[in-house]
Amino acid sequence: MARSAPAIQSFVAGEISPRLEGRVSIEKYKEGLSDLTNMVSMPHGGVARRPGTEFLGEVKTSSVKCRLIPFQFKTTDTYILEFGEQIMRIYRNGEQVLSGTTKTISGATQASPGVITATSHGYSNGDEVYIASVAGMTELNGRNYKVANSTTHTFTLTDLWGTAINTTDFTAYSSGGTANEILEVATPYPESVLPDIRFAQSADTMYIVHPSYAIRTLTRSSHTSWSFATPSISGTPSPNLNNATDNYPSVVTFFEQRLVFANTNDNPQTIWFSKTADYTNFTTGSNADDALVYTIASNQVNAIRWLTATRVMTVGTAGGEFVVTTTNDGPITPTTTLIRKYSNYGTAAIDPVQVADVTLFVQRGNRKVREFRYVGDIDAGGYTAPDMTILAEHITEGGITEFAYQQEPDSVVWALRGDGVLLGMTYRREEQVVAWHKHTIGGVFSTGNAVVESIATLPTDTGEDELYMIVKRTINSQTKRYVEKLNVFDFGTVATGSFFVDSGLTYSGSAVTSFSGLYHLEGATVSILGNGGSHADKAVSSGAVSLDLSATTAAVGLGYTSNLQTLRLESGSVDGTSQGKPKRIHHITLRLFRTVGLEVGSSSDDVDRVPFRDSSMAMDTAVELFTGDKDIEFAGGFEEDERIYVRQTQPLPLTVLALYARMNTFDI
Repeated sequence: MARSAPAIQSFVAGEISPRLEGRVSIEKYKEGLSDLTNMVSMPHGGVARRPGTEFLGEVKTSSVKCRLIPFQFKTTDTYILEFGEQIMRIYRNGEQVLSGTTKTISGATQASPGVITATSHGYSNGDEVYIASVAGMTELNGRNYKVANSTTHTFTLTDLWGTAINTTDFTAYSSGGTANEILEVATPYPESVLPDIRFAQSADTMYIVHPSYAIRTLTRSSHTSWSFATPSISGTPSPNLNNATDNYPSVVTFFEQRLVFANTNDNPQTIWFSKTADYTNFTTGSNADDALVYTIASNQVNAIRWLTATRVMTVGTAGGEFVVTTTNDGPITPTTTLIRKYSNYGTAAIDPVQVADVTLFVQRGNRKVREFRYVGDIDAGGYTAPDMTILAEHITEGGITEFAYQQEPDSVVWALRGDGVLLGMTYRREEQVVAWHKHTIGGVFSTGNAVVESIATLPTDTGEDELYMIVKRTINSQTKRYVEKLNVFDFGTVATGSFFVDSGLTYSGSAVTSFSGLYHLEGATVSILGNGGSHADKAVSSGAVSLDLSATTAAVGLGYTSNLQTLRLESGSVDGTSQGKPKRIHHITLRLFRTVGLEVGSSSDDVDRVPFRDSSMAMDTAVELFTGDKDIEFAGGFEEDERIYVRQTQPLPLTVLALYARMNTFDI
């Protein structure tokens, strides 16, 4: 019998492929996990529970699959655009943008349904409005409604489930109140083409392309003023870029002060560069600032699927990856431009992400993520495209459909899988960190997990970039699609600031024994954190839940489970490896950071809760977050396939820095 104490002190390989279960001697095996769900690998080595998602609003029509597009004027002026069936809505600072045309409410009856009076309101049946500042009948405040039974001066309300609002038992109206319509902007794009539109932005103007739709500009004049237009393209490019039915550009970017289009249906390998600093002028010539047209020469037709610009412009095609260079290492001109091919992997029709000077793209087939980067010195180097999924090829099964990059706090590339599972890859090339993890968002759709359908990120000046998503669930027997935002990773040093529920809302104020405003989760069972402590789950009824104890702070939403599982432990034995031999783990030390409330065991079916409260602590006060070591007597048996499993099911934080096992291996 051999005694050993293997240390798992880094998880920077993330979840790795079951095909690597036999390679116990490689370094990535020692830093990898067999399962990492709803947890994020940190570049420092540990793993932390992902935050929950905040509910921001329901999409315009929940029967329509929508898409999120980021719009960034500056880091203090950013927006998320919700594109649906020929309609666009806007989110700013985590809230739906209202039209700005406020209608004054002058009356509200106690009736079924209640009748709202607002002189010459101008609303039509089906319009969505937000009501606030009503005195007396305060039950109406802070909620979205649909307008019904509209007349010149009155209307009734339905909730977003279509149920008429019965105000019979509401407090009597006394005065005031406002109604404001959710801002909507008409677009030319139906639901069916949303995945294929591409965009590029300069200041307050975004250029949007699709091969079957004329080039459009989307211009922001203010928070509440947005407009689509068809720009006039001057010059005589071939084809006429904005007057060629079903033959418009399908790819767009900016490069060296030029607007660049590529890939029409008839010219899939052609790139059009505008004149320098004159984005809609495509007049060609031989002057350095003239527009130019370049068609990639190759042995077969390989449509251009994306363009991305850094110091050079990278061109992703169905058959390979190219770089736009010049003969004199200067700016591109009509007489100096070259396009060189550097790899032959071929790309999927998914916009890549740019991380520093590296382009991460999805290979043709939608399974592999490749890192296109320059290697070597400026004179003798070249571009390579290594596979970032080689250690975790299983995790992208089903294919990747969207990409987004969250630079802060931990440099995570988010990817959306075809089945609606959210994937993350912690990526820090300078520290050799490439760690995959997967995330199932709380709730269900039909009989399976909730489905994430679109993702987008926005930078901020507050320390953490923001990840937005559209999540599809079955709520109260109906299909609902909600816009949600991942909460911050750095919640502070106390549990009251943490947020580990999905589609959730928060409260902070005087002590309350109920929590309202949960209309979007009607009928669902929700997880509750009250005053920093875990509360019994409750079912939402009439948009509210009752609390067993009063609370001054709360986070309420759908619960989710976070877990990690190690690979088979390798600690050696008297005569070589410990693999394939009976072994028993008798103790484990968990090194934790700002954690409370977890379970540990040998599998998901065999776990024990780790105690964090002792007899000296007040029972009516939440347990403080724990940083340090927890020594656990392990209940595992004599197993050849011995692993360690850690789980968190409560709405509380979990960060594991290291695992130290003490075990016996039996040579037989």
